[in-house]
Amino acid sequence: MPPVPADPGPQPAAPSGPDPAEGSSRETGRLSGPLFRDEQPGAVEPGASETVVLRAITDDTRPAPVGGPHPGAAAYPGPSAPPVAAGHPGVPGGPAVGQPFLVPSSHPGQETPLAQPDPQPQPAQRKQRGGRNLQAAIGVGVGLGAVIVASLFVVKALFLVVVIAAVSVGVWELTSRLAERKEIKAPLVPLVVGGIAMVATGYWSGIQWAAASLALTGLAVMVWRMAEPPENYLRDITAGIFTAFYVPFLATFVAMMLAADDGPQRIVLFLIVTVCSDTGAYAVGYKFGRTKLAPTISPGKTREGLAGGIGLSMLAGALLMELIIDGGSWWQGLILGGCAAVTATLGDLGESMIKRDLGIKDMGTLLPGHGGIMDRLDSLLPTAPVVWLLLAAFVGS
Repeated sequence: MPPVPADPGPQPAAPSGPDPAEGSSRETGRLSGPLFRDEQPGAVEPGASETVVLRAITDDTRPAPVGGPHPGAAAYPGPSAPPVAAGHPGVPGGPAVGQPFLVPSSHPGQETPLAQPDPQPQPAQRKQRGGRNLQAAIGVGVGLGAVIVASLFVVKALFLVVVIAAVSVGVWELTSRLAERKEIKAPLVPLVVGGIAMVATGYWSGIQWAAASLALTGLAVMVWRMAEPPENYLRDITAGIFTAFYVPFLATFVAMMLAADDGPQRIVLFLIVTVCSDTGAYAVGYKFGRTKLAPTISPGKTREGLAGGIGLSMLAGALLMELIIDGGSWWQGLILGGCAAVTATLGDLGESMIKRDLGIKDMGTLLPGHGGIMDRLDSLLPTAPVVWLLLAAFVGS
């Protein structure tokens, strides 16, 4: 479309002959005024005609969103859209600099934005390590520690009740997850009753009676499962016998440590070296961890963290063995702490394998910030027989 003069003024008389300059201008189709939408209109010379481009014809047929292509931008309806000069950014009456500039389309109600403002950067989301509430985890840990200390040093046998309660809840958590995720029906009643018998006989009568209780629990699981249809019988009793060994039988060694004359001191040593293993591994791995220990099982564990856990556990073992265990020596504490850190890590990895097989993150939700009881027993259970055996070898039972 040829340019339309804004103010033509008085028209001079047409010359009688052809003007060579006019013919050249018509042949080349040369236009005055801005050629592109983002050009700033130049100053108009005195006496010259101001040229305004009315509308650009585009092939844009995409429907415009309701309310305009940009929040706060009004859509220009149809052919009566304002000229470019009046709607260009920076021109009085037009949008502010940095706002989208709408080019009228040949289709009514449709405009094409030439430029969009840069999106505002979103604040980075803070990722919580391990996906746990750290404050809740610390609070629950302090509460459990207070219960343990009170039960140990007020009435020694009261700690046995704490162990039995933890074993019963742990058996329930494990069998419940097996049933939910794998449809494995390990009999709960004989496992709980047999677990209580194992812990109690281990405390009062020693390892022989605890082993006998484990055997009787296995037989009870087999008989109890006979009340159900025979399908998956072998699978269910295998899971039941594994549960009886993994939770109550390993916990029996805690009860046997408690039965010694200095039982509370041995329990404190056992708990502290295990906790120091987890704490040292977390602290060193968080700060210096680079090499993954077992990425397919537990991606958060590193070899540097394992070294830190072993070091802190050995230091705690050396100090406590010298200070609170009668007849103990610091070098014995080094050995005990190092072995405890290794078995605690293996126990943690073992339960991680179980949870990955089941497709779960935690065994339960009983302890805020920690998960379930089994999520706290994972490193304690395999460490208990190792610490019991080393203490028996170093200072007697």
